[in-house]
Amino acid sequence: MHSKIRFVYFLATLTSSLFPIIVHAQSISDDETTISYPASYFIQYGSVSAKDMMDRIPGVGSTTGGGSSSSGGFRGAGGGGGGRGFGSGSGSSEIHINGKRTAGKSNATSGVLDRINSDQVDYIEIIRGTSGELDVRGSGQVINIVLLEELDQSSLTYQLNADRYRDSYFQPGGNISYGNRIGGFDFVLSAVAEPRYRHEESNELSILGDYSPNDRVVIDQIREQTSYDMTANLGYEFNSNSSARFNALFSQNDNPTKLTRSITDFTAAPNGFLLQREDIPGEQDNWEIGGDFESFFDNNSRLKMLFVLNQDNRNSTRERYDVLGVGDEEKNLFLRNGSRTSEEIFRGSYTFDIFDSQDLEVGAERAVTTLESNLGLGLPSASGEPSFAFGGLVPVPVSNANSTVEEERYEPFLIHNWVINSRMTLESHLLYEYSEIEQWGDVRNKRDFNFIKPKVDFRYNLTPSLQLRGSLEKVVNQLRFSDFVARTDDQDDDSDTFAGNANLRQEWFWKYDFITEYRLPNDMGVIDANLFYHDHRDVIERIDVTTDETRLESATGNIGDGIMYGLRLNSSIRMNAINMPNLLVSTSLSLADSEITDPFTGIDRRFQFFGRGRWNLSFRHDIPSLSLNWGASWRETFNGNRKLYDIDDKSDLRNDSYFSVFAEYITDQGTSWRFDARDITNSVSCRERTRFIGRLSNDVIEEIENRCRFDGIVVSLKITGTF
Repeated sequence: MHSKIRFVYFLATLTSSLFPIIVHAQSISDDETTISYPASYFIQYGSVSAKDMMDRIPGVGSTTGGGSSSSGGFRGAGGGGGGRGFGSGSGSSEIHINGKRTAGKSNATSGVLDRINSDQVDYIEIIRGTSGELDVRGSGQVINIVLLEELDQSSLTYQLNADRYRDSYFQPGGNISYGNRIGGFDFVLSAVAEPRYRHEESNELSILGDYSPNDRVVIDQIREQTSYDMTANLGYEFNSNSSARFNALFSQNDNPTKLTRSITDFTAAPNGFLLQREDIPGEQDNWEIGGDFESFFDNNSRLKMLFVLNQDNRNSTRERYDVLGVGDEEKNLFLRNGSRTSEEIFRGSYTFDIFDSQDLEVGAERAVTTLESNLGLGLPSASGEPSFAFGGLVPVPVSNANSTVEEERYEPFLIHNWVINSRMTLESHLLYEYSEIEQWGDVRNKRDFNFIKPKVDFRYNLTPSLQLRGSLEKVVNQLRFSDFVARTDDQDDDSDTFAGNANLRQEWFWKYDFITEYRLPNDMGVIDANLFYHDHRDVIERIDVTTDETRLESATGNIGDGIMYGLRLNSSIRMNAINMPNLLVSTSLSLADSEITDPFTGIDRRFQFFGRGRWNLSFRHDIPSLSLNWGASWRETFNGNRKLYDIDDKSDLRNDSYFSVFAEYITDQGTSWRFDARDITNSVSCRERTRFIGRLSNDVIEEIENRCRFDGIVVSLKITGTF
């Protein structure tokens, strides 16, 4: 507890020491809460897309730009990671187009921005206040990209790209998009082929509990993957007061993988050697459609309706063989895993003025998320009957292997927005959440949950350039439905499956944030600091579900309450001080700590996967006279070895520094030639895992494994242009 107090005191001291420096960095300017960048601002840079334009704004875009133009498909498979419906936004920045969010989850806004020609942009504004006119508001700033209203011309954007990997493998890709505006109707259609090849090598050395050599495992794994996406984004203005938007996505992400594993056994005399191979064909596709309708009325009220429907399908088969000789091998593992995740979200609201400078939004959201999962395990055995459906091996019963999990959630809400005066705004949320989670198949269970979720967001412009923000919010995390059912464990050869937990509950926490943001004069940049404290309940990690003491078993479950706190510092500054205004340098520093009681040992420790610190440094240098820009990015973690705890082992995870560079040339015709080199230092990710005899709490070491893996440098060339 004393260490926690000291840490909080340190953060407070650091923040207070920075504050006077920030305040006196400039004289008070005439900047407003909303900062606007007209299209003319970006002409000198020769920007090709809306995303290129954002990369030139301090504190908004990535200074290294680039990235994938693909939406990348559905990232929230299993119900986790994709956010909880539309919700009320997150604490980070949100991107709107013409004041409206994109009506989708998988069809990411970043991909849409890549496909908007810079000639279509009128201006870009940063909205730092709150407003009842914003769609699905969050606690951060809103970046609004406003397109030209009278643009009646088509735009064709293309990109040709190719990646070359460490093993000399060459993989091409590209995308093409077509956009047009005809009267009140506008659309962008696109097709993307994105290289996703990966060649990973790993080397693991292990010792026994008495520190004698055990074995060495060398793995060579190749995933041959290209992501194919087709997207459509459409909008129609019925009149000056009513409009509708629609988007659609289809993505194919098959990822067939081949793996070889060589094992040297140091406990035998002479040393033993085993060669294994695995075939892992993986099939994955997903689709999504989304839309929204908005109408303004004469009394300044507004009706909004939004929906999203999506589905993600994944199937994989893992077969492992012992290679006995040339043309002679023996299968020792068959794993089949399939899942289908679908989501339906509907949201409607009505916003109206209640007093001068105050408005109220009344609405409700309904969401249904469903996971259908199946898993089959086959092992060699002399006591069972081999089955063709299990790769010719003997089927092994797996608890909770075939199940369906469904959550139906209802969330009525009230959002009150109050512009107190020219300097202060207050936004208050009151949401009630009712959900029902039902599971059937191998396991039958049904439970109800109720949450009241308040939120308060207060913003005070101490000066036109210095803004203080404070927020309090109760957050309920989205469950990952794959944790309810048995699933494969691809990281552990000794444990091929994870047990599911049908009694998993939502993790929730009280979120306290205090943010200071200062914008330097003359568009020199922005500096912000975020001091945060999170009080977590029903934290989700690993729990003991053992029913047979001869076979210890764990699953994902709720382990209790914990806290998390820290400080985030960010800066994005133009180097006017050294007469280089087109050099934009961005830095970020994160310091954090956490505390929870371990369910396996009973001692206090940090959260799993919790890193204590991270440092990022990047720069972008535009040279308009040469039509050239270049930059680099460096990422470093410190004092932040992430730890994992399970019933019979614990792991330390650590990563090397990550460094990348890029250079881009833009021709007089507006064609971009971009060269990227990612991970040029061949960074290595390592895991030290300690296995115990029996439970972790026994503290009797059986084996210590040290595994390191790396992908190596990837270089790419991207040619982007418009017609």
